Amino acid sequence: MNVTLFSKTILSKNVFAKAGTALAAASLIGLAVMPAAAPAQTVAVPTADNPFGLPEDITLFGKADPDRRTATAVVNGYVITGTDIDQRVALVTAASEAPVAEEELLRLRVQVLRNLIDETLKIQAAAAAELAVKREDVEKTYQQLAAQNFGAEPKKMDEYLTTIGSSPASLKRQIEGEVAWENLLRRNIMPLVNVSAEEVNDVLTRLEASRGTDEYRLGEIFLSSTSENRATVLANAQSIMQQLQAGGSFVAYARQYSEATTAVVGGDLGWVRLGQLPPQLATVARSMQTGQLNGPIDIPGGFSILYLINKRQVLGVDPNESLLSLKQISIAFEPGITQAAAEAKVAQFGAFVDGLRSCADADAGASAIGASVVTNDQIKAGGLPEQLRGIILNLQIGQATPPFGGVQEGVRVLMLCGRDDPQDVGAPTFAAVMDQIEEERVNKRAQRYLRDLRNDAYIEYN
Repeated sequence: MNVTLFSKTILSKNVFAKAGTALAAASLIGLAVMPAAAPAQTVAVPTADNPFGLPEDITLFGKADPDRRTATAVVNGYVITGTDIDQRVALVTAASEAPVAEEELLRLRVQVLRNLIDETLKIQAAAAAELAVKREDVEKTYQQLAAQNFGAEPKKMDEYLTTIGSSPASLKRQIEGEVAWENLLRRNIMPLVNVSAEEVNDVLTRLEASRGTDEYRLGEIFLSSTSENRATVLANAQSIMQQLQAGGSFVAYARQYSEATTAVVGGDLGWVRLGQLPPQLATVARSMQTGQLNGPIDIPGGFSILYLINKRQVLGVDPNESLLSLKQISIAFEPGITQAAAEAKVAQFGAFVDGLRSCADADAGASAIGASVVTNDQIKAGGLPEQLRGIILNLQIGQATPPFGGVQEGVRVLMLCGRDDPQDVGAPTFAAVMDQIEEERVNKRAQRYLRDLRNDAYIEYN
């Protein structure tokens, strides 16, 4: 909800957006007859930054366009069709508030193909390890998602998916891939990750020492890169950022494109302190405001895009959890009212609000100016629009916000009549800290595991 404050204007953009594009695929270079006057290529010596000894000036034989990769593939015998790609692309674009440009759509299809290949490798690896996902487990998760999004009528999700150009089968395939990967990590990775009690106690000690400092709830989209494909990955990360700023769903695109294990939860890193982040991310996060996007950020191993979901103090009280008792006092305007008459009515309303000294005064005097009063004593501060949240949290009992609204929807104020702050959250439990450390280590091992599956796969592009 966008609000316009009459006595004070608060500008804020409520962005939980996340849209994006993806990593472009490597091209296939066809052989052709060398041009008669081909320039000589510089001979390069392999180095740490250039392990293949690639020359700076190269001559390509034939045409090469990395964004024109064939649309289908066979992965260890499993066929990925153009329809599979179309339906998965539809899932992503449906989450974007802005139309996707043709060039952007081409890059999106390239990334979706890569995701489908990885998804297939995960499902095949799970089956080979006798961890195949049961069909009833997929159906159960699908019905849960349907109930969350369509309430008591989950069948409506089938209709919605068909309407946007996707299908229930496409979403169920994605669910199967995610569950298969969880099964593989639980069997092959998690048992190899150990966290000692000393490590956990050290984290708890540092948490207590940093009580009162800021911690951040961040969303992240991570794209890995190497020295060879760095420029391509950066360009794609920049395109993702543009789509997010245009209104795309961060959660949807993090699930589709992020290469971190947090992709399955929409890129949500949970609550972290700056010391837990790579230095490059910590520097950026420190200056971000709630709801802000930043990136792409160059970090070891690739690029990250950050979204600041929320911010609070370590081991402190989160004001967003406060329960507020509010009165909404509002006035409406007659159809066709002139600008001058509307301004006069707003001025009268503002004078009335300025004269209020308690919530009881609002109930007693509102009818005199034709205002209506609505009371709600169970409003969580975190659920208020960002433009109003900061104002209300700084009010004293009996004070009101500046008037906001317009002629069409009416003008109103919110008056603070009570506030119950949450209890001090205290330090996280020993088990919670251990789980966080384990998750970080599992994430690193999982990236290596998936890379090995790709290297061992037989993939044929049609």
